[in-house]
Amino acid sequence: MPEMATGKQQKKAEGEEDPNVNPLICSAELVLPWLNPRELASAASTCKTLAQLSRLITLRRTSDATRSFEKLPVPFRGRSQRNSPPYAYFLYAESQLLSSESPDRQPWGSPSSSTVAGAGSSKQSAAENGCGCGCEGCGIGNPSLEREELEVGVLSECGSGCGCGLECRNRLTQRGIRVKLKIVWSERKSWCLLADQLIPQGQFVCEYTGELLTTQEARRRQQAYDGGRFSSSALLVVREHLPSGKACLRVNIDATKIGNVAKFINHSCDGGNLWTVLVRSPGAFLPRLCFFASRDISKDEELCFSYGQSRVRSNGRQCFCGSPVCSGTLPSEVT
Repeated sequence: MPEMATGKQQKKAEGEEDPNVNPLICSAELVLPWLNPRELASAASTCKTLAQLSRLITLRRTSDATRSFEKLPVPFRGRSQRNSPPYAYFLYAESQLLSSESPDRQPWGSPSSSTVAGAGSSKQSAAENGCGCGCEGCGIGNPSLEREELEVGVLSECGSGCGCGLECRNRLTQRGIRVKLKIVWSERKSWCLLADQLIPQGQFVCEYTGELLTTQEARRRQQAYDGGRFSSSALLVVREHLPSGKACLRVNIDATKIGNVAKFINHSCDGGNLWTVLVRSPGAFLPRLCFFASRDISKDEELCFSYGQSRVRSNGRQCFCGSPVCSGTLPSEVT
């Protein structure tokens, strides 16, 4: 005896719309992840449905600052503290970007992370479509470097012209974040990046990514940041002295609005627990700035490094690093 079709099955068969599917919810789940916090709050104030969906978006954002670009999520913590925001809003960049290439928006907080997951596949394909690699470091090796290698401050890795894959030991900094991290709110320092596991000495932690700026644009932005337009800027100037000793290469990386979780690493007057290493690859003119553990870093320990000794302004921002040699004021780059 043939089965009788239910009312819902019959409506679907006839092409009618399922009454249980709310078009508002379907549209909101597509649009809300693209909104910044102010826009999201405005949408939430319109009706209960959007308010509930906005809360879910906020929870998803707090669970992973990397927008699923990295293999390991980096959550925001500290929401229980007084006056602490749920998360810091910024656009995520896996690698350095020219300011002209910087996106205006990214989805963040989608029910599915498929819109951004697997974004590192371009790195993989670039590494595998080379012409053959002759480096001595190829082959799967240890995920860390020896102290003597890191103290040099400059590291050479395989580039796009090499045929080895991302598991090659000589691509240590090109695999993304492979250690557990978390971002914690501090009343004095704002957001801080902490280890969420034991990080052994020599372990690669993360790269400092952001917009690559000309010196002229870097100076213009720094003046705007000093004027108070941003409560916390993340413009980093890297100088690499050339072998001749008569010149240096300057790289301006601004992670204030576009960057990765390295933007939350704070300064320490004693040098901190991270080494800064310039990484060069064949075919790339500019080096990348990467962080390695300078010693064993305990779980829940804050990650920090020295911002440099360019100058200390009398009216500069107060330093809260708490080290015995703290100068009391954050270093300021002469832009």
